[in-house]
Amino acid sequence: MMQRFKFRRDEGTEIAEVAVILPIVIMFLLAILWFGRAFNIYSTITHAAREGAMVAVQQNCATCTGSAPTVSDVAAKVGQVLQAASIDPSNIRPYTPTPAPRAGGCGGMTTTTASNITLYTNAQLNAVTSNPPACGVVVSFEYPFTFFLPSGSSGRSLYNLRLKAVAQTQGEN
Repeated sequence: MMQRFKFRRDEGTEIAEVAVILPIVIMFLLAILWFGRAFNIYSTITHAAREGAMVAVQQNCATCTGSAPTVSDVAAKVGQVLQAASIDPSNIRPYTPTPAPRAGGCGGMTTTTASNITLYTNAQLNAVTSNPPACGVVVSFEYPFTFFLPSGSSGRSLYNLRLKAVAQTQGEN
């Protein structure tokens, strides 16, 4: 009669598998969480820039009444939108879009900044060689987003993203 020997035991393999897989799963879940938050902030700052551009374009409106909006009015509107989404407007940083807006055939483009929000008025929105030129306003700023993912010997790594918001709006006359 032959006796069978067990050379390999499989007790505890589940614990070893969990020890290997669990950190990877947690890292993926954190990455999904941080990516979702970054996308949420990006959507919000883009919306805020559009709202600021809508406020700014009123100064070129021929049928609008009242005083022309200033860059401070634009900054106030952007700040309102960001605060409504629980985003701190004091973290806004200035940003110049690439390529930078040009006067083109719109004449007299002005660039003003308030609360790190840059406003270009009388900027040509279509190609500079286009005729007739599409004139309007451009609002730009960036918002820093810092997140961390567990990795390396220190247990975490910080990553910095610069989320950029640029909105342009053509005035109605």
